[in-house]
Amino acid sequence: VQLQASGGGLVPPGGSLRLACAASGNYYSIGWFRQAPGKEREWVSCINRGDGGAYVTDSLKGRFTISRDNAGNTVFLQMNSLRPDDTAVYYCASSGSWCSTYAREYNYWGQGTQVTVSS
Repeated sequence: VQLQASGGGLVPPGGSLRLACAASGNYYSIGWFRQAPGKEREWVSCINRGDGGAYVTDSLKGRFTISRDNAGNTVFLQMNSLRPDDTAVYYCASSGSWCSTYAREYNYWGQGTQVTVSS
């Protein structure tokens, strides 16, 4: 599986970004994680390729939305009302199983895309 994350950048507080994860190969779910400087990696969201089941961590519900294109080859993370504490490197990862919040369940990882929220 190959994963390519894109869409990060610098955005002012309150702004929006849409991250994309282009995936090739066989996988069952795609997850998004983020890691801020000095902090542990945090699960953000995931979506199942088969049934389209989509999940967002409770603290980000209402601001972040995950979706996929019709072919299921690209997964998007729409991030609205961004805050400075959303600043992190965002990674997408693939799993051969259902969505999981555990990083150990994901076999392949993309290179990460930097999101910086600052005025």
